[in-house]
Amino acid sequence: MLEQKKNNQVTDKPTHIRWRVFGILALASFIAYMLRTNVSIAAPDMMRDIGLDLIQMNWINAAFAAGYALFQFPGGIMGDSYGPRKAITLIAVLWTVFTVTTAFVPEADGTSIGLVVASLICVRFLVGAAHAPIFPVMTSWIGRWYPAGSWALPQGLSSTALTLGSAATAATLPFLIADLGWRGSFLVISPLGLLVALVWWWYARDFPEQHAAVNEAELALINADRPPLVEDPPPPPGWIRVLKNRDVLLLTLSYSSMNFIFYLVFFQFYFYLVDVRGFSEETAGFVNSTQWIAGAAGGAIGGWLCERLVRRVGIRRGHRWPIVAGLLISGLMLIGGAYHPNATVASALLAFCFFFNQLTEGPYWSTSVAIGGQFAGSAGGVMNTGANVAGIISPILVAWIATNWGWSLAMASGAGFMIIGAILIMLVRPDQPIRLD
Repeated sequence: MLEQKKNNQVTDKPTHIRWRVFGILALASFIAYMLRTNVSIAAPDMMRDIGLDLIQMNWINAAFAAGYALFQFPGGIMGDSYGPRKAITLIAVLWTVFTVTTAFVPEADGTSIGLVVASLICVRFLVGAAHAPIFPVMTSWIGRWYPAGSWALPQGLSSTALTLGSAATAATLPFLIADLGWRGSFLVISPLGLLVALVWWWYARDFPEQHAAVNEAELALINADRPPLVEDPPPPPGWIRVLKNRDVLLLTLSYSSMNFIFYLVFFQFYFYLVDVRGFSEETAGFVNSTQWIAGAAGGAIGGWLCERLVRRVGIRRGHRWPIVAGLLISGLMLIGGAYHPNATVASALLAFCFFFNQLTEGPYWSTSVAIGGQFAGSAGGVMNTGANVAGIISPILVAWIATNWGWSLAMASGAGFMIIGAILIMLVRPDQPIRLD
């Protein structure tokens, strides 16, 4: 009798398969950012090797952002329609293919610089397109595998993983470039995409019901307070519902404002440290990695904080408050870092800027799940499309301001976008999901 009771207790204890599968997603997020941040770190060497100027390099950066922006929404629809398992396997294979392709762009010798720039613009556009679906599809998967109201922490941890991937790239790639050149460094890291594809296809499933290791207790935990999945919702299609939803559009505008600083760090910070603040390339790589690590901490803490606020003050205020605080403090830190005369103090302030910026990631993506419901992938795709329009604007606008008025104003310009984002998020209603009737 005692033995039977022990067995029942074990059977009734929920498994944690959702966290194991999420671990693979976190690895995918980490590697995705290794395979996209590489050009930002290699930019000074690429510019010297090929003969690019700042404007040309930023058009190349903008091409990545354009591909990334244009394929966000289609990527979200793909994840909702064909399932996260197939979608992430496919795009992870493409990450490897296009990283290798980047390493083989034409040499400057014997080739016009215009052709080289055009080749890099095309390749970086394709890199952006291949990376675009990862977070909308991840959002779709999290919405299916986590209990209602418990989305912010995994979303925040996925942000932590991506920023740690960028930190690892910033810390290690300068040494690989010193030994192998920028082309060789790309070839060394390119197989990581295949690793993600193989492990994800082997272990992941689209729904928890499909995974043999998920027990009934974990299924009950995941599905508690969850509205039933509508197999054939009435017209219009889900993607049209998402595009017409007021809260999705306001969320998109707010998230786009936040991403101005993200892309400032992603595209400009390493170059800024080397060419403006005077750090050596190896030291700049370390300093840049500390900023990404600060962002990683912000992502995890923001997701944790949001979940607890949701339980305490409700879904609307619990999502809004971390975003408003994070954006406004981030803007203040950015202004301080841009204008402080001491390079070390400035870099520390900019690290705090990115910490508070990334504090908002989990709450933003959790909001998209709350509003999107079973169309969470599409809602996340719309949100990230707008965010990456900021990625197109940011490098071009920053380069233009820096060229005409100096780097201090160029860096500080992001603070205005933080104020706009904070105002807009106060108008978003996470407690009103997309209706299916």
